[in-house]
Amino acid sequence: MTFEGLLLFVAVSESVLGVLGNGFIGLVNCINCVKNKKISTLSLILTGLASSRFCLIWIIITDAYARLFSPDMYLSGDLSQYIAYLWIIMNQSNVWFATSLSIFYFLKIANFSHCIFLWLKGHINKILLLLMGCLPISWLFTFPNITMPFINNIMKNRNTTGLITMQKSEYFINQILFSIGTLLVFILCLITCFLLITSLWKHNRRMQLNATGFRDPSTEAHIKAMKILVSFIILFILYFVGTAIQISIDTMPKNKLLYIFGMTTTILYPCGHSFILILGNSKLKQASLRVLKLLKC
Repeated sequence: MTFEGLLLFVAVSESVLGVLGNGFIGLVNCINCVKNKKISTLSLILTGLASSRFCLIWIIITDAYARLFSPDMYLSGDLSQYIAYLWIIMNQSNVWFATSLSIFYFLKIANFSHCIFLWLKGHINKILLLLMGCLPISWLFTFPNITMPFINNIMKNRNTTGLITMQKSEYFINQILFSIGTLLVFILCLITCFLLITSLWKHNRRMQLNATGFRDPSTEAHIKAMKILVSFIILFILYFVGTAIQISIDTMPKNKLLYIFGMTTTILYPCGHSFILILGNSKLKQASLRVLKLLKC
């Protein structure tokens, strides 16, 4: 098997695992909400995050299949623009819900004495609902920007070839502009993760200084939380690196190997972090163990 084929196999495997993992998270949270007859803030965030990642993986795979196996249809029709616009919406949702989740854990777990932090901690549900409510507003700003160039291209080409094409430079600029808002939310996510890691590290140091020789369950839990956060940040950064490679490939001579590498790097985040969430959440972990026991039987 060639290196290109190996990368493609890895990308397909990541996609299958990512679809299963995110589908499992969404299903478990929906079942719990039906049983409890109420929707908690955390369940809402996890369901939204899993749903956006589920759709995002399918969009990435559809784009890759069309590019690699039907390039003529991909370039000559509307498919490339439809995929690009859907990716923008799902990418915004993914980053928005991931940031909401990091803020939730930051306000729930971190320990700071600053008055602003204490005020935010006391209004956590309102802040998160406000943040998630801003997501549809960002869609309202995005839709006119992504549909007008599409409509203009239709009117421009209706009396000529009937083909809808976007100049590579225009496409690249649009992608960068649409990513600016997402990048700001991503920076907010990194800041909250960094502050939470700092708080956990300080708490862990205090527990080690006061240790009596026995393993403290609280210390173990904080070390586990730090590992989960660090792995999340690494995967999140790799996701943006892979996305940048996939966007930049349209402005350069076609490089199939580089594109497959970018796709593999991109899918690693929605796949890997879904299993990190399952292992880090007690309810999801117990549900996954029950499923594995049923499959084993």
